[in-house]
Amino acid sequence: MKRLVLAFVLVPALAAAQQAPQQKPFEPTIGQAGKDVVWVPTPLELVEKMLDMAKVTPSDLVMDLGSGDGRNIIGAAKRGARAIGVEFNPDMVALSRRLAQEAGVADKATFIEGDMYTADISKASVMALFLLPANLDKLRDKFLALKPGSRIVVNTFGIDGWEPEVTEKIEGTCASWCTAMLYIVPAQVAGTWKSAQGSMALDQQFQAVSGTVNAGVQPATISNGKLRGDQITFTAGGSEYSGKVSGDRIEGTKTTNGKKESWSASRGQ
Repeated sequence: MKRLVLAFVLVPALAAAQQAPQQKPFEPTIGQAGKDVVWVPTPLELVEKMLDMAKVTPSDLVMDLGSGDGRNIIGAAKRGARAIGVEFNPDMVALSRRLAQEAGVADKATFIEGDMYTADISKASVMALFLLPANLDKLRDKFLALKPGSRIVVNTFGIDGWEPEVTEKIEGTCASWCTAMLYIVPAQVAGTWKSAQGSMALDQQFQAVSGTVNAGVQPATISNGKLRGDQITFTAGGSEYSGKVSGDRIEGTKTTNGKKESWSASRGQ
């Protein structure tokens, strides 16, 4: 009798379980809407090219805003870097965490559900991104606030008004979204500087530097002025200047007719 009663209980339960639809794992769809951007994956070969261009090492903290399925972050974590992705879609976050676990890098790859515009990127040494120009433009001030020498690598869409250090295109199997650009965050040098030799007024447009040096009878116009991280170089009045920028201090060398001498300047004094 007990067996008969148990059967009456189990048979309806089993039938209900068989009829219940099984939930399929989330699968992202190319072009699906997100916050201010749709999801289009970066080709895996371009992911590797971007990380190569940024020279990612285990000492880096790599971040991706709008990290999608996490491929940039997982790729960086495979190189030993600590990596953080910020993604608005909770399903994509869950997918990224699962893929990082499957790749064996869950200890180095972190995924945060959040808004890319409010994310704290201040400690990142590398930004690996695939965003639209409008997104990049909104983030420009946050990029400029990164430590000089930080690297930003982007897929296809550049940052308006900034000149990339390197642009490379993948050939062969890559059919679309195959161009990577590298930017190196420059030190901020705009302003008036004073040195033992005189003064100089510097203007800056990302890594390009212009202005004048007042070290003689007439001001000399700066040419070929460039910043690469915290390294500055320019020519003025027949002399070549090079130095390292540390906040409001520049220290380096001035070369005139092959003769080198130490040179330094301070801002705002």
